[in-house]
Amino acid sequence: MQKILHRANTRGYADHGWLKSNHTFSFAGYHDASRMNFGALRVLNDDRVAPGMGFGMHGHSDMEIVSIPLSGSLAHKDSTGRSETILSGDVQIMSAGTGIMHSEFNPDNAKEVNFLQIWVLPEKRGIAPRYGQRSFDLEAKRNSFIKVVSWQESGDALWINQRAEFSQGVFDPGTKVQLKPSAENTGFYLFVIKGSVEVAGETLQNRDAIGISGADTIDITVKDDARLLAIEVPLS
Repeated sequence: MQKILHRANTRGYADHGWLKSNHTFSFAGYHDASRMNFGALRVLNDDRVAPGMGFGMHGHSDMEIVSIPLSGSLAHKDSTGRSETILSGDVQIMSAGTGIMHSEFNPDNAKEVNFLQIWVLPEKRGIAPRYGQRSFDLEAKRNSFIKVVSWQESGDALWINQRAEFSQGVFDPGTKVQLKPSAENTGFYLFVIKGSVEVAGETLQNRDAIGISGADTIDITVKDDARLLAIEVPLS
């Protein structure tokens, strides 16, 4: 088993006034040659957007973009004609493909929005841009992982243009849970949204993360009430 540990306080940080962002991997003005990616996982930003503010219309191409609001709401518009609002509990995917323009805006004039912005390198380049959004009730399946994004077009998970899977769950203290690879040559990146867990001989707390590869199973023991995000991606 190989592992790489990313503590919350080692992330890059940018304060633009209206936007405060922690970068797990090199992004924009933050560059660390040792933290460019974990396999196909390229970006994991922990963004906080001030009330009434947001990202103006801008473009992406050949990238799979996943947004997960943790609190507040985010209004989305894009060049495909979509105009949606995503809330805590929702997951949004956007395949930029041949090119897409979009904006993200906090429609609340009193509360900030906190969301995870995650980029995954695509399996195929040049596909038609596409959008997907779905709400997941994590509490309804407490103490187990729920698959929210998948490369397989089946079940409730949103489809992504990469052999990757995202799973989320909320867990009680004392819960033991396992992660198992769904394909060869993949690794898991476990991000602790909140709480405390023990995994691979390490104790992880709020916003800590660990990348693990070369393991048939990954055992997780929950120490404090936790919300976890597990991302399985190809390593090459």
